[in-house]
Amino acid sequence: MSGLRAGLGGGVALFVVLWVSTLFVGQEGAALLVASMGASAVLLFSAPKAPLSQPWNVLGGQTTSALVGVTCAQSISSSWVAAAVAVGSAIAVMNVLSCTHPPGGATALAAVVGGPGVEALGYKYILAPVLLNSCVILLVALFFHFPRRSYPVRQSSRVSM
Repeated sequence: MSGLRAGLGGGVALFVVLWVSTLFVGQEGAALLVASMGASAVLLFSAPKAPLSQPWNVLGGQTTSALVGVTCAQSISSSWVAAAVAVGSAIAVMNVLSCTHPPGGATALAAVVGGPGVEALGYKYILAPVLLNSCVILLVALFFHFPRRSYPVRQSSRVSM
């Protein structure tokens, strides 16, 4: 995929993700979530054959990281400690589940520092906007890669560190 086509795909995906996120968490919370999804877009559109760009890594990494982040936000009173534990725990969980997706760390962090909109969602944050946005970005990637490039990669592409 040419750089221009990859950039166009990433831009379209992020536009839709920003719109969806704003509906659920408002503009302030959406800005933090879009940072994570922007990193996912770089992987999905610039390196679609990379193991970290595969659907299980995107969906599993983003949603488990959201779960870990919300749990830390709700159970640890210090936001600094909650943020550190959320990111560290998200890394560990993604590793155990073989769904490492580096932007998941930002998703876990956003659950802790995302502001009132994210806090108000609680565990709903996992389904919408995180899982919904992950599905949106994957669908846009499938559309932009078809028919020129095989995506997802058909071989076993899970990463375990």
